[in-house]
Amino acid sequence: MKFTTFPHLFATAAAALLSLPLAAMAQDYPTRAITLVVPYAAGGGTDNVARALAKGMSEKLGQPVVVDNRGGGGGAIGSKMVAKSDPDGYTLLFVSSSFVTHAATESTPSYDVVKDYAPVAMIGRAPLILVSNKNVGAKTVPQLISASKKKPEGINFASSGPGTVLHLAGELFKQRTGANMTHVAYKGSGPATADLLAGRTQIFFTTIPAIAQHVKTGALDLLAVTGGERSPLFPNTPTIAETGVPNYNITTWWGVLAPANTPAPVVAKLNKAINELSASESMKTRLASEGASSFSGTPAQFGSMLGSELALWREVTKTSNLKAAR
Repeated sequence: MKFTTFPHLFATAAAALLSLPLAAMAQDYPTRAITLVVPYAAGGGTDNVARALAKGMSEKLGQPVVVDNRGGGGGAIGSKMVAKSDPDGYTLLFVSSSFVTHAATESTPSYDVVKDYAPVAMIGRAPLILVSNKNVGAKTVPQLISASKKKPEGINFASSGPGTVLHLAGELFKQRTGANMTHVAYKGSGPATADLLAGRTQIFFTTIPAIAQHVKTGALDLLAVTGGERSPLFPNTPTIAETGVPNYNITTWWGVLAPANTPAPVVAKLNKAINELSASESMKTRLASEGASSFSGTPAQFGSMLGSELALWREVTKTSNLKAAR
């Protein structure tokens, strides 16, 4: 008697059997506490958003989500730790825009933004604001550019540190406008703000919470916001693009990554929970305090954004020869 085999049936059955563990993992996940690594010190704006997210995720997923601050190396220490963690969904990385800018400006990157991680979800984004010391005498972006070119020494722009989004926002502005500007790096926004108020630097691309009080008191001039749309907090302030600088749309953002090869069903479950939290009124209110708006999207959309920003900041780094200077 002859027996006829059907290879395609065996292949289909094998694929079905292989998919069962993944489906079961996603259905049961999580069964224990999740660690959300924040690669920065406790107490800052990024840490505050991460803790609000962790609280909401704990309630959504039915397991504790514990924030673990691993600061140092511009975020590289915590980021590398997560990249080397088991890809099981129990160790996640909370990132901000400086996660990409740091990788773009390192001569030898500590981690690979694209290959080392599985994008999960982006939570929200906010524009930066461009402020100037009163002594600059510029009330608009064109006036600022003109003032920088009239002085042989140009003007100084502060940042919270080399390789941060605040630094690269200034470098991009310099490249797009031809402004005569020199970067002055500080160890954090606090010292940078102090020197800006004292007139030792002239302008600062910075986050809204870090400087809003000084704008409201009139101690500093607010010239523009860096995003594609005006900020609801400063509706009368134009975007940099509106002032005549082409292709300038820079925001700071927050999101969650998992180690590469984390099972897709686990990523999908996390994405769903985080998107629901991002759309909640409590998270919208928390983000609004940072001058941000919430964002919901797919892991693929978040991954595409990471790749686009990495390409942009690498080009800015190359044009400004920042690697040689670091």
